[in-house]
Amino acid sequence: MPLEPALYQGHSVAAILPALDEADAIGAVLRAIDRTIVDEVVVGDNGSTDGTREVAAACGARVVRQTRRGYGSACLEAIAAVPDVDILVFLDADGSDDPAEIPLLLDALTGNVRDGISVDQCVEARLIGAAGRAADTRRSSTDTMDRRNLGTHSVDLVIGSRVRGSAEPGALTPLQRFGNALTCTLVRVLWGVRYTDLGPFRAIWKDRYDALEMSDPDFGWTIEMQVKAAQRGLRAVEVPVTYRVRQAGESKVSGTIRGSYLAGTRILGYVARAKLGDLRGQS
Repeated sequence: MPLEPALYQGHSVAAILPALDEADAIGAVLRAIDRTIVDEVVVGDNGSTDGTREVAAACGARVVRQTRRGYGSACLEAIAAVPDVDILVFLDADGSDDPAEIPLLLDALTGNVRDGISVDQCVEARLIGAAGRAADTRRSSTDTMDRRNLGTHSVDLVIGSRVRGSAEPGALTPLQRFGNALTCTLVRVLWGVRYTDLGPFRAIWKDRYDALEMSDPDFGWTIEMQVKAAQRGLRAVEVPVTYRVRQAGESKVSGTIRGSYLAGTRILGYVARAKLGDLRGQS
């Protein structure tokens, strides 16, 4: 007899996990996802050679093998496998994000906010001064029109903030904290939206995701989503989440100086390209 589909307050949910060589960690993560509220679990495999795909499949996940390497590519191709879901939830496959906190993000997204902290409520997220006025102008023109063409949601995007929440000792390196704070400051200055984190743990309505037209194939993926949400006037909230030391293996970003440098330059590079695109659009 087929299982009844899982629904969260009447909405179908897909969990998206990009993964590269996470065989030692991903099994525990997948088993911890509450399948009574998550319909689909999709692992975007980034070219693993350690058995990640086999472990994920054995845990009941749908595994999508990428045709192009990169964090963003893993997300893009995994999402393409679930075109009809209502909500997308993103989390890392290394155990640093706690699957038990998925309901916190879903509560905030569906309007059942208990501890949600708003980062874009049309007033408090806008800045006083030139950057704030520019952000207001953008939101009152084509971006606002784009938003009206979509369905009605009280919240469009939820970011799990490690800064507002708690991080285990060693989970966030000093370099990660610095890069995160720097990028969030640039977004605040350039687009007038006050984020505190660029963490991977997040949830978004699928129709909002489609409207963002995401494309970054690499580590610019998370900042692309947040910048485009700001450009289009979407409402984002942050909820405090726990951030844990990875359960096994080595981080592809913070595990090496080279990895941290490459991720940082790609994130900042996206910010620069996005702002340049804004300026060209205004000329």
